[in-house]
Amino acid sequence: MCVNYRPPTPEQFGTLGAFSDLPKDWHWPEETWKDYVAPILRRDAHGRLEARLATYGMVPRRRIPPEVKPFDTMNARAESIGERRSFALAWRRLQLCAVPMAWFYEPCYESGRAVRHGIGMADESLFFVAGLWRDWPEEDGTASTSFTQITINADEHPLMKRMHKPEDEKRSLVILPRDEVDEWLGCTDLEVARSFLRHYPAEMMREWAAPSAPVRKAPALSLNLELF
Repeated sequence: MCVNYRPPTPEQFGTLGAFSDLPKDWHWPEETWKDYVAPILRRDAHGRLEARLATYGMVPRRRIPPEVKPFDTMNARAESIGERRSFALAWRRLQLCAVPMAWFYEPCYESGRAVRHGIGMADESLFFVAGLWRDWPEEDGTASTSFTQITINADEHPLMKRMHKPEDEKRSLVILPRDEVDEWLGCTDLEVARSFLRHYPAEMMREWAAPSAPVRKAPALSLNLELF
């Protein structure tokens, strides 16, 4: 499933409405991977919409005890979201977030080998993915935030069923229609929340080959020594 995506830039994030004034010290990488920070939207304790810098992965690596084998929590399956220990409490508490992005990446095997593809909106606009968040207490008395994205089966989705290995179950992120983001974030009923976990129309999406840039080795240092 999706473990890598392109978040909006700070400048793009400011076009999302009430968030044109982000803190000056807010920075995040151009691409988001496990344990990277990225912006999310959620409701605060008073029900107000807020932007938050959060770590990608519901249980950050540094929170996993040394004696426990590392595990991944970047994606929460809708079918088991209320049962998995990593997600169940946040789901029951309706700690819902919306993850803004420009596009996300998935591997496509139609050429016979894995080729990274970008997947985004047909009109190239920013969009939001449904997620969950949780807070973690820090030693200095503050709290840090982490998040996960919610996925659904995509065996029948015209676009998403083309991604991943032919024998793999097809999955898709839950893309929220722009006019439903506020309702999702303010949801107070689990069954209503589940009604948001549906597919986005394939005709309103686009995909393209987006191979990762090759990793270049640093040139070997050559020393030309002349003896005098």
